[in-house]
Amino acid sequence: MAKDYSRTQRIGDQMQRELSFLIQREIKDPRLGMITVTAVEVARDLSHAKVFITVMGKEDSADEIERNLEILHEAAGFLRMQLGKSMKLRSVPQLHFSYDASVRRGVELSALIERAVAEDRLHTGKGEE
Repeated sequence: MAKDYSRTQRIGDQMQRELSFLIQREIKDPRLGMITVTAVEVARDLSHAKVFITVMGKEDSADEIERNLEILHEAAGFLRMQLGKSMKLRSVPQLHFSYDASVRRGVELSALIERAVAEDRLHTGKGEE
């Protein structure tokens, strides 16, 4: 069972929880939107971590996403230092932030499915009369 859930996955999950808290509570930049950390992929040698984020609310335009990513890149050193204090790791991975478009894509697909179901109901209702 231990092989199914590797050390890097456990570290990634812990980093996700810690980063979510730190971004929400410790970064005081007013330009930063509502950020959600969706996943963290840690390299096997623990030297790098790819942090996937989404931006909630109205800030989902490409410019807003880029601005939020830039703010997080600027705060990466601070976040890494805070992670070092809260996690018991010999060395804290370098943080690389990326936008996770899967949530937006999921919402778009759900809307398409709902629209298709609604159209199907309209066509089925007309055929019965």
